[in-house]
Amino acid sequence: MKISYNWLKEFINTDKTPQEISTILTGTGLEVESVEKVQAIPGGLEGLVIGFIKETTQHPNADRLKVTKVDIGGAEDLQIVCGAANVAAGQKVVVAVVGTTVHPVTGEPFLIKESKIRGEVSMGMICAEDEIGLGTDHAGIMVLAEDAKVGSPAKDYFNIADDYMYEIGLTPNRADAMSHLGTARDIAAYLKTAITKPDIAAFKIDTASRPIEIVVENAAAAPRYAGLTISGLEVKESPQWLKERLAVIGVRSINNVVDATNFVLHDLGQPLHAFDADAIRGNKVVVKNCAEGTIFKTLDDVERKLSADDLMICDAEGPMCIAGVFGGAGSGVKATTTSIFLESAYFNAVSVRKTAKRHSLKTDASFRFERGIDPDMVVFALKRAALLIKEVAGGTISSEIIDLYPNPVAPFDIDLSYATVHRLIGQVIPHEEIKSIITALDIQIVSESADRLILKVPPYRVDVTRDVDVIEDILRIYGYNNIYIPTQVRASLSASPRPEKDTVQNLLSDLLTANGFNEIMSNSLTKSAYSDKLDSAVKILNPLSSDLDVMRQTMLFSGLEAIAYNANRQNSNIKFYEFGKVYSIKDDKYNESQRFAIFMSGATSAAQWNQKAASVTFYNLKAIVDGILQKLNITDVTPEDCTCKKMAYGINYVKNNKVLVKFGAVAKDALKKVDVEQEVFYADFSFDQIMQLVKKNKIVYQEISKFPAVRRDLSMLIDKNVTFNQLKQIAQRTERKLLKEVTVFDVYQGDKLPEGKKSYALSFTLQDVEKTLTDKAIDAIMQKLIYNLEKEVGAEIRK
Repeated sequence: MKISYNWLKEFINTDKTPQEISTILTGTGLEVESVEKVQAIPGGLEGLVIGFIKETTQHPNADRLKVTKVDIGGAEDLQIVCGAANVAAGQKVVVAVVGTTVHPVTGEPFLIKESKIRGEVSMGMICAEDEIGLGTDHAGIMVLAEDAKVGSPAKDYFNIADDYMYEIGLTPNRADAMSHLGTARDIAAYLKTAITKPDIAAFKIDTASRPIEIVVENAAAAPRYAGLTISGLEVKESPQWLKERLAVIGVRSINNVVDATNFVLHDLGQPLHAFDADAIRGNKVVVKNCAEGTIFKTLDDVERKLSADDLMICDAEGPMCIAGVFGGAGSGVKATTTSIFLESAYFNAVSVRKTAKRHSLKTDASFRFERGIDPDMVVFALKRAALLIKEVAGGTISSEIIDLYPNPVAPFDIDLSYATVHRLIGQVIPHEEIKSIITALDIQIVSESADRLILKVPPYRVDVTRDVDVIEDILRIYGYNNIYIPTQVRASLSASPRPEKDTVQNLLSDLLTANGFNEIMSNSLTKSAYSDKLDSAVKILNPLSSDLDVMRQTMLFSGLEAIAYNANRQNSNIKFYEFGKVYSIKDDKYNESQRFAIFMSGATSAAQWNQKAASVTFYNLKAIVDGILQKLNITDVTPEDCTCKKMAYGINYVKNNKVLVKFGAVAKDALKKVDVEQEVFYADFSFDQIMQLVKKNKIVYQEISKFPAVRRDLSMLIDKNVTFNQLKQIAQRTERKLLKEVTVFDVYQGDKLPEGKKSYALSFTLQDVEKTLTDKAIDAIMQKLIYNLEKEVGAEIRK
């Protein structure tokens, strides 16, 4: 937000320098990001003085030149050679002395030097209007009025004052400060001085000859709507002072009427809009919503399809303006306009925000409406703008003010305790000081007692609705730097749970990064099209767009979007991981859980001269998942078939009857939603459950056995529906002490086997930490294994 220093001084009487005002603004919460000196005209007429031509003589060596003697208030007169046809003795003129840099309207600036012109010394330049940037006239030198004071700076004579422009990083909550008046309020409160508002006492209705009927059909979206007409005006170029005032804050001059409304917007923070009264059909203004899909051409000559939720300013036949956002091409002020309808309104912030987002329109008006303006400023600003338009464009106010405000916005009632103020600020502030700051901030003290205040906060302070908000205001005006900071800090130390979440997260990040994975970070907001169960999705009340309207319920689609983005840029070999949260709602209770996701796609390694590129498989992902569990010392997980609809196939690892991780190949339906064409493997960990298991982990040192391990193999024929996990569990139940590991090293299914059968080859690793196993003991264990396998799953042992 841009604010002018000179403009601010119209509201507050202060001799503070621009730099001091900058410090005050930053200290009160309006952070000044930069201060820039702005000159009304290039060069600011620096070095130019008023001179008096005492005499002129013909140049001895040039017919068109004259030698002049000019008094500029110094000890000696200057000799200046001048070629202007209108130069004469007795004139008051503008003189550029030696050493001055002159900034002409056209061409580059140039330095005035002592020189000889056709043999005669010249100690400066008598200036024409265009030579110093004051205009375009070059017919001759500028001849000033008789009362011009010789020797005085030219910038004082022409009333050229430097200005300073503040670039303020306005936070969204400070809607009250979106104007020079709002910014001046904070300065005035800090300096304990009064605010001088513009004088509108001269406002009067000249005639009621041009009334306009106003109807508000959607009072919820337009709680207050006011307007009047001005007739007999002339649309033309704005006066110089108005153009300069707007130029300082970067606003381009359009014409005197539009400039006047823009001036009031930046002056008081109230957006206004001027309609060509002759273009209002039926002499009627209707504030309503139009039918879905209505075509409307805006000021930028773009035809837009309206939503049924867009609030429009219409006439008797159709829309004229998108309320609070953008004007229409057919109803705006034109060069031929002689009568206007001037609108001043208070629109619902949410309605304007959604409309502006829907049409991708950002204007000075929508910027203010969607954050919340002052409903009590509507009529004051309307009168201020009407007087200004009469001043710069002429005309008469030709109707009564129509002000439709059926349900006035009430101020906020707040109960403020002195004890709470002192507790939150950390320092006792005198009660009189507190009341003084509150009053200076335009907050009314309704009643008071020894320990508290009952307050009414004006509705334009949309960020002050609780006692803590008032305390924040007190603190920023009192001054953060005035709060005493003790030299000692006392604190109670409490043990945090171990291991810390960040420690485990960093451990996993290091592990995966070392294995060639890259971490991604995705937005927790996503599109509702990704939700299978929309009723359990956490919906956003004011979504930024249709693609960001719900909180994500799974980590899958954010990862797939990253894969699609990379694949579209010829990077199809993907190894990603992400930590994040997922959200849901059930029975009006919001749930939030921490997840950890892994994505693999494409090739495990690029093709080389001695090997082909190998595509990622399910078992590459399984190896990573098993490695993570091993790293975290999480054992005894139970594998189960994954029945998730988003998986084509996969496995769940279950621990304590809870799914710890599900992993497998992503289903094609899920891939299509994000336009991913390659196969993707995905693992989804419950990070919350990981933390619970890691907390219970106890690593116990165990000496490496001195006695050798023994491996025995079994080949068997089993039914196709029998899983390796079943065989493993049978083996572990059969021998709990000596059996260390069970692995499958061969699987065969084919025509040579009986229908419904498959061949498995398992290896069993046996070891006794106290002695060497004998063949007799090993054979006994193997016989028991064979017996149980035959009994429980009907295995046929193959010799």
